[in-house]
Amino acid sequence: MVARRKAVLVEESSEGASELSRRGGRAARAGRPGSVELFEELLAEAKTVTTGGTGEHRETQGKAETARYAQDRHDKLESRARRFGVKIVFVFLAAVACCASGFAGDPAAPATRVVVLGTGNPSADPDRWGPAAAVVVNDRAYLIDCGPGVVRRAAAAEKNGIAALKAKELKIVFITHLHSDHTLGYPDLIFSPWVLGRTEPLEAYGPHGLKNMTSHVEKAWTEDVRVRRRGLEQANATGYRVNVHEIRPGVVYRDENVTVTAFPVRHGIWKDAYGYTFQTRDRKIVISGDTAPTNEVVKACDGCDVLLHEVYNPHGEELKEEHWKEYFRTFHTSPAELGEIARRARPKLLVVYHQVLEKLPEADLAEQVKKEYSGEWVSAKDLGVY
Repeated sequence: MVARRKAVLVEESSEGASELSRRGGRAARAGRPGSVELFEELLAEAKTVTTGGTGEHRETQGKAETARYAQDRHDKLESRARRFGVKIVFVFLAAVACCASGFAGDPAAPATRVVVLGTGNPSADPDRWGPAAAVVVNDRAYLIDCGPGVVRRAAAAEKNGIAALKAKELKIVFITHLHSDHTLGYPDLIFSPWVLGRTEPLEAYGPHGLKNMTSHVEKAWTEDVRVRRRGLEQANATGYRVNVHEIRPGVVYRDENVTVTAFPVRHGIWKDAYGYTFQTRDRKIVISGDTAPTNEVVKACDGCDVLLHEVYNPHGEELKEEHWKEYFRTFHTSPAELGEIARRARPKLLVVYHQVLEKLPEADLAEQVKKEYSGEWVSAKDLGVY
């Protein structure tokens, strides 16, 4: 029942919240004891679940989890709601959707949101798609990395209420480094939005080597472009093109919404790897990219609103081998190292992403992070909004 109602709730969430208030008021005027308290409880529940709760480790993210929680609350509250003549599934899930779909209707919600499209890595985990995120501000999306499935993950976020992530609106990406797991979605990002109606060229910012990669991708799909443009599709002549900007540390992009600054990070033997700072009118977002511990992240954040940072689990079986110990020490960040970075960087919210779980339960890694860092933090899941 929850699954069938989700699409309707996205469109009707505001109406559902209003209906919640109207019915609560009618019940109160009719002299039904406890009516106001019940409706206030429902709204409080919706807000709590969609903002991730009140604990230090907020694990409730994404609409699917919200819907499951809502169904559980439905079962517990339905008998109380019947005396008010309320269809509890509709009104409660509508209130939840109102909060979950980009914090719609909440005047205190930030104008700038971070959407984690994929938290994965090279492991073929079907629950974690390729690494990608988006900073969304004033109905425009700024992508960071483009792992496998990036356009479909963006479409899923659009379905969850983030309209800026509609496929044909994907027009700009900032790539942290050229590892395959961060770039296998690059052809998808170049061609799929074009096929779906994008007319502007993609603007791609990233390290040295991105121009060469782009040139090869364009050559590989030459025949596809020819058929789509000259065949019956009559596709436009601009939306598949890419304007590549190879960057250096410093301000790399600025428009009316955001200033983007690149800073160098330490990712093994990669000569060029970057993190990014997104400064908007209301928030400062810092994304580490893949990195071993570096003071550059601390300097970039310096009390930022949200810090997205990678982490690996040192308890993994393969890390018993010296070779892999050395690899992870050189390329990535352990929970202990992350805790030190976060304490010095002082983010208002730490979002742990690109988690290398090493075939262990996520709870094992979460427990290590919790031990090392006492501030507010989240272990990200695909489609989480922060």
